[in-house]
Amino acid sequence: MLKEERLNYIINQINIHNKVLSAELSVQLRVSEDTIRRDLNELTESGLILKVHGGAISRSFHSPFSEREVYKKEAKKDIARRALGLIEDGMVILVGGGTTMIELARMIPEQLHCTFFTISPLVALELAESPNLDVHLIAGKLSSNSQILVGSQVIHQLAEIHADLCFLGANSVSIKDGVTDSDWEVVQVKKGMIKAASETAILTIADKLNSVQKMRVCSLDEITYMITDLNNTHATFSQYAEKIKLI
Repeated sequence: MLKEERLNYIINQINIHNKVLSAELSVQLRVSEDTIRRDLNELTESGLILKVHGGAISRSFHSPFSEREVYKKEAKKDIARRALGLIEDGMVILVGGGTTMIELARMIPEQLHCTFFTISPLVALELAESPNLDVHLIAGKLSSNSQILVGSQVIHQLAEIHADLCFLGANSVSIKDGVTDSDWEVVQVKKGMIKAASETAILTIADKLNSVQKMRVCSLDEITYMITDLNNTHATFSQYAEKIKLI
């Protein structure tokens, strides 16, 4: 594979999954980790990504309020609008992190009265703009890679919450392997959020469907809804519609 093709592949993977691991890229692209590190350095110097220990992340994690940084922003807005239909007045709602969750938080109607718990400081700031919401930020260690709070303290607090609905983003989703991720601490927090809610909705762009990461969050059987930008005439839509309620 030519260097330009490698760089385009890396950027595409970061856009879709928000982060990549050097070791996994080395295997996928069949080059040395030294080559991958040089590629990541070059992309970082060009301002396209942010290099972190063991890999790289999307710039949107560190610039989530910048319109130009967010990958497929309009699709994420559409997903957020669809998710609003699940919210009812008086609900207790758990919300994860990520750019789609930020879009959802921005769209909450001012007249809505709900209690929100979130693991994302950025989502909490957006929710706090709505005058009739009771917003709680769950305390924990801030993960610089995912911009959410993680750790045992978060897990313990989640165990004390009984939410009506949980909104979660996904790194990867497949029919066989369910919802997967590449970060162990993030996986544990997501598991805790799913257990703390009566119903869970996964919000994900279609690009993340039919992909798999190393660590499993849950099977599709444990999810109530999946909200995506897929058109209902798309072949992939019908495949997932047989396994989970799609919105």
